[in-house]
Amino acid sequence: MRGRRLKKSDEETARTTSPEQIRSRTFQRAAKLLAAKPRSISELRERLLERHGVTDKLVEEVIARLKEYGYLDDERYALSYASLKVKQRPIGRRRLQQDLKMKQVPGAVADEALNLVYAETPEEELIDRAIEKRIRLRGQPKTRLEAKSLFDHLLRQGFAFELVSDKVRRISKTDLDE
Repeated sequence: MRGRRLKKSDEETARTTSPEQIRSRTFQRAAKLLAAKPRSISELRERLLERHGVTDKLVEEVIARLKEYGYLDDERYALSYASLKVKQRPIGRRRLQQDLKMKQVPGAVADEALNLVYAETPEEELIDRAIEKRIRLRGQPKTRLEAKSLFDHLLRQGFAFELVSDKVRRISKTDLDE
């Protein structure tokens, strides 16, 4: 065992660490987590509470301080996340809403961000871009099966059923009502 240092257990470390050291480490960890990628307040809270010796009260203090500094803001996070996703590729409102829910953004905040993003770039325009790209890659649907494949693809991208149905019917050479 030459050259190896034995690590202290988490419990032993927590007993020998002062509350101020724990607060400082928690704040540093929060800063590192936010530097790695933007996060919602709930996501960050969950990650900070994973550590032994960290209390709810301490995490709330750290989050309050980060909000004060402007590093944490769910509204700004939801808006930037949604607008980035829409700019990267055409994506429907339903899919984006689901993604924000997975990121633990409150529903009202997510809805407001989505309203702003889709006011700037309407879903009609996005679905047209998605269809153009799909046709460019796979060609115009010639059979009912190809039309169904396009239909399913657009639904998976989060576009509304009625919108997908109308668009696929218009571009399809086959009659989907048969």
